[in-house]
Amino acid sequence: MMAQEGERNMFVTRIGLALVAVAAILVSLWQLEAGRAGVTRSALAAGTTPATLYEMPGADGPLVVVAHGFAGSRQMMEGYALTLAKSGYRVVGFDFEGHGRNPVPMSGDVTVIEGTTARLVAETQAVVRAARALTGETRTALVGHSMASDIVIRTALADPLVEAVVAVSAYSEAITGQAPARLLLISGQGEPHLRQAALASLRQVDPSATEGETAQGPGVIRRAVVAPWVEHVGVLHSPTALREARDWLDAAFGRATAEPVTAPGPWLLLLLAGILLLARPVLGLLPAVAKPAPIPRARGAMAAFLPAMVAPLVLWPVGSPLLPVQGVAHLALHLALLGLMQVALLRGAGLGMSSRAVLTGLAPALWGIAVFGFALDRYGASFMPHEGRILPILLLALGAVPVMLGDALLRGAGMALHLAGRLALILSLGVAVALNPGQLFALFMAAPVVLLFFLVFGPLGRWTGRAGGPLAAGLGQGLILGWALGVALPLFAA
Repeated sequence: MMAQEGERNMFVTRIGLALVAVAAILVSLWQLEAGRAGVTRSALAAGTTPATLYEMPGADGPLVVVAHGFAGSRQMMEGYALTLAKSGYRVVGFDFEGHGRNPVPMSGDVTVIEGTTARLVAETQAVVRAARALTGETRTALVGHSMASDIVIRTALADPLVEAVVAVSAYSEAITGQAPARLLLISGQGEPHLRQAALASLRQVDPSATEGETAQGPGVIRRAVVAPWVEHVGVLHSPTALREARDWLDAAFGRATAEPVTAPGPWLLLLLAGILLLARPVLGLLPAVAKPAPIPRARGAMAAFLPAMVAPLVLWPVGSPLLPVQGVAHLALHLALLGLMQVALLRGAGLGMSSRAVLTGLAPALWGIAVFGFALDRYGASFMPHEGRILPILLLALGAVPVMLGDALLRGAGMALHLAGRLALILSLGVAVALNPGQLFALFMAAPVVLLFFLVFGPLGRWTGRAGGPLAAGLGQGLILGWALGVALPLFAA
């Protein structure tokens, strides 16, 4: 009787979780689609650069070109694109070389202005020309985030038809006391160094100016504002930041807008949380596997730390094997070596080799890549690859599966060592880049991607492990991580 009551309570709990997840998904989809309603999208190509024109039917406002930051994409900037398009502007977003759907890897020397920066400025100029040709509009403003703040500022300095610039999370040595003539600097509250840089740029015009003020001098007007409660990514979804950007451009072009801003961030988070949560009751329908035997603390500690220390040192002389994408093969080798050492040290205990475990692992991988990934790609960031990313995804999956198998096994050593092993993995990637920054520069984004992966997909790994054991958890998590790294890391030409 007690067992039956327990099963009944578990069933009710699963139904409740499923209903909550479905409700979250439906509400967020309704809000996200409402934010896109009425805005038409037209494909625009400037050479090999893919771009999108956002506009309301009959729009006659000035042209605004919106540029994303490092490891970003057009989708990440849609809060600005949709807000401005609904305000009557004709807005163009695009993917820089090496990012999003752009098939051309980044190239050039990243340490000098004449290298990669010059190439990205030239690419932005080509997009501006193509947008002007398509719309017939010459009045132009530029919006850029992070890396692109410097790019749009340099583009504006070279183009007299650019009348206003919005630099988000900005840093640029090209700013002077006289140029750009009309510049808005937006920083997140959690970006202290960039706030200081923005304030310094403001005080080039008025030494007594402070955040939230507009400074004016002969032929120049400048403003620096802070978006509350957000950091480097959250600033892209801040209603304050979006409103300030729109109002700045309205003032520059003599327009007035009453439309509310479109801030998709909170609804996107709710959607993705609902999609992940829905996997919990589904996996719970499978009978739980036997819990693996606990791993002795000493062996768990060795598996958590030793491979993370050894992998970057062993691969240091290897450098980065030549591939169309710089650094990807090295990252795949690093992950595979670290993971295989962990599995060996833990003696593969409790992997539970079976067809059921494989199928259980493939199900959440498909859920994470196809369902979660589709939603993210539509509303938040590029997650669907072009053909040039297929090889990197395959290579990175070959490395990510072993490291996630080691991670799944390490869970048997207790929460403290499991978390320590994850931290050691991230630090190990940092050491690899520090040992060979010239060849592995492109990998400095791998560590934050892995950290974000653990934060987002960590619960999915636990649920999968309960349903199919460490093999299912490692396989499922590894395939998702390989895909995430393959689509998120900027591609650099070898």
